[in-house]
Order: sequence, then C-alpha cells, then structure tokens
Amino acid sequence: MNFRTYILYSKQIEKYYIGSTSMDISERLRRHNTNHRGYTGQVNDWEIVYFKEFKNKRESQSLGRRIKKRGAKRYLRES
Repeated sequence: MNFRTYILYSKQIEKYYIGSTSMDISERLRRHNTNHRGYTGQVNDWEIVYFKEFKNKRESQSLGRRIKKRGAKRYLRES
C-alpha cells in the first residue's frame, strides 16, 4: 500500500491544505471538493499543487508535519 502527502490550494479562499492518505489521490481530491463539514468543506475549488508518494505511513506523515511547520507556501517556494 502506498501513502501520499499532498498540498491543496483554493483560489476562492486563497488557502492551502496539507493532508496525507492511502487513497487514490484523485478520489481524495474529489472527496475534498464535495459538500461536507470540515476545513475543506468551505469551498469546492481545491486543486492539487503538490503530492509525493511513500511506501509507509510514517514517512508520509513526517513530511506532512514538516510542511505544516514550514508553511505550505514557503515549502513550495523552496522545493
């Protein structure tokens, strides 16, 4: 099973969202863009601006924490 860390961006609210999943990335994006409660449920224009695959959950979550500490915008600019 592969795990993915990803960064989404919404033009409508000009915000980033960092997440990780073992789900297919396109299916995960579809779920973020459907009506639901939670942070990404505010809008439905999320797009994937970055993702990376890992063989295990620990590595995926570790990258997610590093991105959150640095900030998604800064991480993308420096990568």
